[in-house]
Amino acid sequence: MSSLPPNQALTTKWPVVGERSPRADDRPWTVSISGQVEKPQIWTLEELRAMPQTHQLVDVHCVTRWSHLAMPFGGIRLATLLETAVLKSEAKYLSFAARSERNHSTSLPTGDALALGALLALEAGSEPLESIHGGPIRVVVPGRYFYKSVKWLERIEVLAEDRLGYWEAEAGYHNDADPWLEQRYIASKLSPQKARALLEARDFGGLDLLSLQASDRDLTGLKAVGALLRNADFRRSHLANANFTRANLSNAHFESADLRGAVLLDADLEGASFLGADLRGADLRGASLFGTTFTPEAGEEGQPAILDGTTRTETNGVEALSPTQVAFLKRVAR
Repeated sequence: MSSLPPNQALTTKWPVVGERSPRADDRPWTVSISGQVEKPQIWTLEELRAMPQTHQLVDVHCVTRWSHLAMPFGGIRLATLLETAVLKSEAKYLSFAARSERNHSTSLPTGDALALGALLALEAGSEPLESIHGGPIRVVVPGRYFYKSVKWLERIEVLAEDRLGYWEAEAGYHNDADPWLEQRYIASKLSPQKARALLEARDFGGLDLLSLQASDRDLTGLKAVGALLRNADFRRSHLANANFTRANLSNAHFESADLRGAVLLDADLEGASFLGADLRGADLRGASLFGTTFTPEAGEEGQPAILDGTTRTETNGVEALSPTQVAFLKRVAR
């Protein structure tokens, strides 16, 4: 079996995803375990650092289609802390909560978290975990998309019934998050009638349209400023002169779409695919491009995007891509 799940691209970098720092809080940092346990616990960071440490090489797979293999992490096995707290028979799920501005959280079945070897990481690459990557302590869950590895861990709640976390309830990410099954998003809740009306109006400005099905459509001049279009399907659609400024298009599909003259300024294009798309005259300046695909990676099928000197990009954005994508863009765009 390949070490790379379907539709993931390798990177040697560790992109910063989401918030860059924890919530401002003057209280000393602690990690607690409560809920369906016999012995609720609270540990300081000093106490956690004094515990026996383990080191693991973890393949990190982001839902926005980048992977970094064999990343070294050090910390405490989750199993060690749960053994200390003594799980009750009702302990079916674990909720991990962050000290973050948006109160990020996620959940896992207890059995899955233990079987996958979840780690409470204090180090990355033998150095203290940086704040931008979730330090001083974060969850690291091998074998799941990385949104299940919550930054800035503060609380573990042991539950009898599951509770959707921030990314699952607010962003529509799949609750199981298995990268080998490509469990990236839940299905769209948009009714077919509402979808048709929006497509006919060609105005998505500021709307949340998770997993919108918009392939093979004439959407010339579409207005989608600030729209949330994660996992949207625009394959083969006519999107000439569309305005996607500041839109969230993570994991969107633009294969073979006509995007001539489209404006994608400051858009989130992480994980988006532009294979075969016509991007002549398109403006991608300021766009976030981690995991974005413009040309097939080695062994992949598909046609490269059509770009020329009128396609506008920025060096900083391009350098975030995989080496294959960087070489392609530098050769055909400016």
